[in-house]
Amino acid sequence: QPGQPAQPVAGDATGWSMDERLYNQIWGMFEDLARAVAAYRSAVDFAESRMDQELDRALSDPRNRIGGAGDRAREAARAKRDELTSRAREALDRDLAQLAAEAAVVEPALPAAYAGWGNPVWHAHRIPMEIPMALRIGDLHLPERTDLRIPLLVRLPLERGIWVDSGRAASEAAALMDTDRLRRLAMETAVAHAARLLAVYPPGEFAVHVIDPAGSAAGPLAPLVEAGVLAGPPAAGPGGVASVLAHLTRRVDLVQMAVRARAADSLPPDLDTGEQLLVVNDFPHGFDDRAVTQLRYLADEGPAVGVHLLMVADREEASAYGPILDPLWRSLLRITPVADSHLADPWVGHAWTYEPLTVPPGSRVLEQVLAAVAEARRAAGR
Repeated sequence: QPGQPAQPVAGDATGWSMDERLYNQIWGMFEDLARAVAAYRSAVDFAESRMDQELDRALSDPRNRIGGAGDRAREAARAKRDELTSRAREALDRDLAQLAAEAAVVEPALPAAYAGWGNPVWHAHRIPMEIPMALRIGDLHLPERTDLRIPLLVRLPLERGIWVDSGRAASEAAALMDTDRLRRLAMETAVAHAARLLAVYPPGEFAVHVIDPAGSAAGPLAPLVEAGVLAGPPAAGPGGVASVLAHLTRRVDLVQMAVRARAADSLPPDLDTGEQLLVVNDFPHGFDDRAVTQLRYLADEGPAVGVHLLMVADREEASAYGPILDPLWRSLLRITPVADSHLADPWVGHAWTYEPLTVPPGSRVLEQVLAAVAEARRAAGR
């Protein structure tokens, strides 16, 4: 209607495909929310600063410090502050309402790779024949409106590894949790991300390797193991750690040499050229100096040739290595198994609260998705 904002439409952004349009639309919503909140916070800061300046000017005159003149000056300054703040809040509320309306139509239209586990699209999901543009790994929100969630999307193939922080110092919520429960939640988060990656790649184009040195993650790993979608049994003990790392290091070396020599046909026939994901639990337990060096090498060189890292670790437990591991931590995208305000946007630098994706209580969607992955692989002969 005339004078009314346009009704939001899912996919209302530039792009060659619906997936690309939705991806661009989500990033547009992310930027719009960041800038709207930045404008509001700036207006509130200006109103506070203006009030302080007016009070300083009024009270600098000794005549205004006695009688009712000073009180009237304070009331007038506060009234102006409140008026400016109220106007800024009204403008923010209009922007937030528009973004909430857009989110309400975008969320149901998202493909599986962009959707949360509670979205019905997962119940009708079929393993695709093409790799999607991105993968959803969580939600982001700001304190001005916590119910307005923006999907956190990362481009595929992954350009950097992911670190699920299992330390109690990860956030205030984590500090209140039992250590064992926090580690279990962190590993469950890693397993859910691995399952999403398996589900959005074509059959046989994505392999998952697991290192669980002490075998402490048998419970969270059960869905992957029981579905038979892992490249091999979870590696345990120093021997298992060394074997998996040697295998993936060899793959990175061979593919790098083939790419540099432009001789992809010369790769050994037993080499899996599909994307590889290494899930590491409880790092650095079970890792000697050589294994740590290999892991750092995979984190640095692997993504460019299709080897990716998903690590569950408490940084404090690796403090004995000192600054040697600092480049490793910096190279990984840090996420948490519980809500935490640690991610910044690239536009104005707000501290966003990250919410991990969780499977609805009592839902079997994770097992159903992994069963579909296994079936698709059998049908494709992989």
